[in-house]
Amino acid sequence: MSTHPDTGRGADPRRRGIAGWFDPRGRRLGGWAFALNRLSGLGVLLYLYLHLVILSTLASGAGAWNDFVALASSPVVLAFDVVLLAGLLLHGLNGLRVTLMGFGLVTGHRNAMIVALVLIAALVALGGAARIFGMV
Repeated sequence: MSTHPDTGRGADPRRRGIAGWFDPRGRRLGGWAFALNRLSGLGVLLYLYLHLVILSTLASGAGAWNDFVALASSPVVLAFDVVLLAGLLLHGLNGLRVTLMGFGLVTGHRNAMIVALVLIAALVALGGAARIFGMV
């Protein structure tokens, strides 16, 4: 029987599938970081796919480029750019945290590292949002 990474107990049958990633019952901060890492990874993968699809339309010529620039500079797409930035930051910083823990370097500071990486990601994303929307 495998143990659950958050509780150390056996796997709970209620926690199956994607909905189980966000089941708050008995979940500690490390479990939320695990779920956030999966969600941000899926979001980055979705963005990569959409990015390639949109770039492939640019082979149609100058008109396609002008349409792309108009779309890319719209406020909705710029807001998604901020979400992308936040997702990349969260995924990358959490991956760094997991790597450090895997090497046994910061095992005593798990929760502090999770809080720190979320705060760093939020601050950098807010700064990025200000730049993306031309406030700075």
